[in-house]
Amino acid sequence: MSTTRRFFVEHISRETLLTGDAYAHARSVLRLKEGDEIVLFDGSGKEYTAIVNRVNKGSLLCGVVSERECEKDSRVPVCLCIGALKGDKTELVVQKATELGVAEIFVFSSRFCAAYMNEKKVERLSRVAREAAQQCRRATVPAVRYFESLSAALEACAGYANKLFACEFAEESEADLKALSGSCALVVGSEGGFAEDEFAAARAMGFAGVSLGRRILRAETAAIAFTAVITYLLGELG
Repeated sequence: MSTTRRFFVEHISRETLLTGDAYAHARSVLRLKEGDEIVLFDGSGKEYTAIVNRVNKGSLLCGVVSERECEKDSRVPVCLCIGALKGDKTELVVQKATELGVAEIFVFSSRFCAAYMNEKKVERLSRVAREAAQQCRRATVPAVRYFESLSAALEACAGYANKLFACEFAEESEADLKALSGSCALVVGSEGGFAEDEFAAARAMGFAGVSLGRRILRAETAAIAFTAVITYLLGELG
């Protein structure tokens, strides 16, 4: 079945309504009609096969006929912590990190961060994550959280087995990335990078410095590349 026939619904029951943007996409783009089969997911890790039973004005009434566990989600939890970026760059990172299978996305403000975050922007990032999960056939949606400080974001990573901090002060990686095992928290800064004392504070909290190579990467490139490399080393892309 085409990925475009998957729909995120917060609450799925035996009879589920598709409304809003999901309804508009189903009718205007996919031209769904009564009797068509679709897939629903609610972020819990399950997928539900449903049939369009009735087309109403503004909604589709869908009947769930079966459910199954999804096997496309990552087996090893990865959290990406990214400094808030200017423009729509944070949205790009959230989209690609979701496609790469991360479990959580933390966005934070730090000393050299110039981007402004508010509740509306965080809600938008959560929507980007849902849409990306729908497109890439994930059955879970990474939680997107915003922290007003770097230290608060780092503290929220305490439960991860491996804590990796990418910055220009790490001339070489302090962790053996090829030997990684278990959950990982990855930290990447905004366009302004980090101050040296922020890096020192992260190391004091158990984070290992990681170098992303000899070239200077844009913040969004660094976040996506770092996530891709780590998920590959954890066996999620191979």
